[in-house]
Amino acid sequence: MIGVIVNPAEHGVVREFFELFKTPWEFYRKNRQYEVLICAGECQFEAEAKVILVYAGTKVELDDQGELPAKSRMRRSCFLTYQENRIPIYGDTVTFVARAGSFLIDESTKECAAYLDTNGGTPLLRIGYDLFAEVRTLLTKGQPPANAGVPALELHIALLRDLITGCGISLVEIPPVPEGFSFIACLTHDVDHPSIRRHKLDPTIVGFFWRAIFGSLVDIIRGWISLRAAARNWAAAIKLPFVYVGLAKDFWSDFADRYLEMEKGLPSTFFVIPRKNYAGRGIDTRAAALRAARYEARELAEIIRRLTAAGCEVGLHGIDAWLDSSAGREELEEVRCLTGVSEVGVRMHWLYYNENSPATLEKAGANYDSTSGYNDAVGYRAGTTQAFKPLEAERMLELPLHAMDTALFYVSYLGLSPKDATSVLERMVGNAVQHGGCLVVNWHDRSLAPERLWDAPYRDLVRDMRARGAWFATAAQTAAWFRKRRLVKFETDSSDSDVVRAKVPGGDSLPGLRLRIYEANDSNEINARRSEKYTDVAVEESMEATASSKAR
Repeated sequence: MIGVIVNPAEHGVVREFFELFKTPWEFYRKNRQYEVLICAGECQFEAEAKVILVYAGTKVELDDQGELPAKSRMRRSCFLTYQENRIPIYGDTVTFVARAGSFLIDESTKECAAYLDTNGGTPLLRIGYDLFAEVRTLLTKGQPPANAGVPALELHIALLRDLITGCGISLVEIPPVPEGFSFIACLTHDVDHPSIRRHKLDPTIVGFFWRAIFGSLVDIIRGWISLRAAARNWAAAIKLPFVYVGLAKDFWSDFADRYLEMEKGLPSTFFVIPRKNYAGRGIDTRAAALRAARYEARELAEIIRRLTAAGCEVGLHGIDAWLDSSAGREELEEVRCLTGVSEVGVRMHWLYYNENSPATLEKAGANYDSTSGYNDAVGYRAGTTQAFKPLEAERMLELPLHAMDTALFYVSYLGLSPKDATSVLERMVGNAVQHGGCLVVNWHDRSLAPERLWDAPYRDLVRDMRARGAWFATAAQTAAWFRKRRLVKFETDSSDSDVVRAKVPGGDSLPGLRLRIYEANDSNEINARRSEKYTDVAVEESMEATASSKAR
């Protein structure tokens, strides 16, 4: 059992952190013995523990004791290195005089930002940043695009796990990995332009012609597309007048059939816009006029029926729901009426979002939100591969958006070639395999058609996720699985602290959970380059595990 001492103002952050790092813990209780005691900042306690961890980004009383004073200089927004990992720190850090036992290094100054002290008998780990302040920053403000590729919160969890096992304490955890799979693959599609015929001489059509004709020529010269692909784009540009008069097929309108064929029975989620020719509101003014869609969800009623019959989910691509709960209720009700599903999730159009959006969307009745992401980058805005509960919400989960096609390919964003985009996506799949959780991908409705023709990288991504053992789930199913994991409760045997009982909800069709038992490292070497040793056990509805069990 882990005991945690922290300022009461941070209790909500601590609770959410331990929903992501699902291991037995509780807030510190006086005179109770703990396996591990975590102190954040200056704290006093009357408890015995086998290991004590002190996190603080400023000097505490402990730092003036002994022969290892803290440096007086403070730093913000640095990178700390641990083994091969670079962990971004967004708050204060404090460093210490280098010595044996240091394991976390300030990348810029090369100074020690953490150390292990065993001189007092009880191993004491001093870490020179505030863990829970970092978690708060990640879950609220998020990471800048420059650090998008770093799953920072997962690295904080991995470091803490390593500190505990490295000090000779075994650990049990419910990892964010469905039983029988390696991670969750969540395929989503924002439906912004379901028909090119609806657009006349507007910016969408101007952009289409420019990219189809001149963009294709540039991409041939760069070696990014084949002559055959360019010819498809040029032919589409020539055919457009005939599309308008009904003599040629609307090559954007069959998006549902394209995705159903490419995904071959895999469930995915389509987010539809509830109101046409309406850009919505901004914070102080109306949103950009380009945000207005040329369709509304009810006009896709037949397509929505086909998608839901095929096992796909249809959610809300919201307009004003992020800002106004009354408008959100109306937008969600539009989708409920079309799908017959009471629990509807949302992703805001153009990823409109602010610090009040989680509470606003929850009040509107959203089942989950999947807006937290980047328009101009791919990666981990909240630093995590997992669904989490925003600190402002009571129940609604945030399903982070990790990778979006327009961010990868638009020249005003990352501007990657198909080959480079595939490499980026492969690394993200690798992160999902390593850390668990989910990989949420957004490929837009028109992205398989001219002039984009981004089908090859998407096909490669789906193939890669299949090969690496992903569970493919809709956004709603993904949120439901994480809710199931959050319902797990741990109990310890009062007569034997090594025995942990896990109470697990059952009775659903979702994949099960697993209990992971990490073996203690008897060498007490925090920075030893070793592979993690653990045993996975499929979790039944009620079970117990011995924390000291050795891994096989």
